[in-house]
Amino acid sequence: MDQVSMYNAKCETMPREELRQTQWERLQSTLNRVYRNVAFYKTAFDSHNVNLERLRDIKALRELPFTTKTDLLQSYPYDMFAVPLRDIVRIHTTSGATAKPIVVGYTQNDLRNWRECAARLLTSAGVTQQDVVQVALHYSLFADGFGFHQGAERIGASVIPASLTTSVAKQLVIMKDFKTTVLVSTPSHALNIAASLDEAQVHLERLSLRLGLFGGERWSEPLRRQIEERLRITSIDTYGPTEVLGPGVAGECHLRHGLHINEDQFIVEIVDPKTLAPVPLGHEGELVVTTIMKEGFPLIRYRTGDITRLNPEPCPCGRTFLRMDRITGRTDDLILVRGVGFFPSQIEEIVGQFGGISPYFQIILDQEGGVDTIQVRVEISGALPSLDEVKAFESLRLQMAARIKAVLDVDAKVILLEPGSLRQLAGGSERVLDRRPG
Repeated sequence: MDQVSMYNAKCETMPREELRQTQWERLQSTLNRVYRNVAFYKTAFDSHNVNLERLRDIKALRELPFTTKTDLLQSYPYDMFAVPLRDIVRIHTTSGATAKPIVVGYTQNDLRNWRECAARLLTSAGVTQQDVVQVALHYSLFADGFGFHQGAERIGASVIPASLTTSVAKQLVIMKDFKTTVLVSTPSHALNIAASLDEAQVHLERLSLRLGLFGGERWSEPLRRQIEERLRITSIDTYGPTEVLGPGVAGECHLRHGLHINEDQFIVEIVDPKTLAPVPLGHEGELVVTTIMKEGFPLIRYRTGDITRLNPEPCPCGRTFLRMDRITGRTDDLILVRGVGFFPSQIEEIVGQFGGISPYFQIILDQEGGVDTIQVRVEISGALPSLDEVKAFESLRLQMAARIKAVLDVDAKVILLEPGSLRQLAGGSERVLDRRPG
């Protein structure tokens, strides 16, 4: 047991029976609170004939209805809040992968627990108060940057809020001059930084970087190895959807044998995404999360849409919390590119705003040098004038790319194709081609 790398050893090594009792007590409190204060849950529980007084133990969780992303979107902006707005001290939103984002509120206690969870994650990865942590993630309405930032401050590390919007060149200057030891970012951004080292004439020997914590997008073991080789760091996988909490839900310890889930704060299940029946422990399925400490925005049996499996075996690090495998996929058609999520329907809506364009398009996801790329192939209609003029063609292509960037915050290469090229793809499975490895 390595208690040196634990932020809260008392919680993180809690015996399973004691943990289960703690979960049950906190679940009971949460269920009563949402039934009283959230109209959605009162209606859902009543329609499923849920009698909270008859629930006897944590196994009764399976009798409760699920909460879906659609439910949260329909509650926009504040209908899922379980406390008055005056008690909400922080508001974050999801990345807006749909027309309206999911709005998440935090009370003072929520922020305190979030800092605790993030501090545990960072400490388990090997971050200490001696480290200089460069957070290259979104700040603004997104929760990612703030979650890691406050966790790093909690453990006493020095924090640089570099943000994901800062240029790679500037990131490198900061990294070199400020002697950054820990990089927190998306895997693809880390690769961008690695690829720019030669351009900027920065030698790895001049950097103090030793550790990287990554999240916000799906990544594979080959990509992990590439990041580690090119930056000469140890990389750590993290997990924390904004609607559940943000960074701090789960993360790898320094042994990197799965992501430890903060089970004193969350109850997790794995279900078959089609039947919604529980799957045997150790089998793959959809991750379902119930929050048992959140006051402002509690969730009961929230279907994350993320595919993974749980590992009940004890970790050599001494933590007793369950571990989950890295996320291997999604149950829906959400596309994740460089930490930003969007749906094909949004691309369809954007390209449909331009005249002379047919309804047919194709999205191709790939990687170049380990970095995710997106290509949007669009079929023109015969109505577009002056198509033989290169300037008109190029102008239309650039306008589309700019609009996609403005709306979805992703850099896409737009390619215009002649009429009839993509008609056979209408509504077909080849509308999105994901050629990314892993």
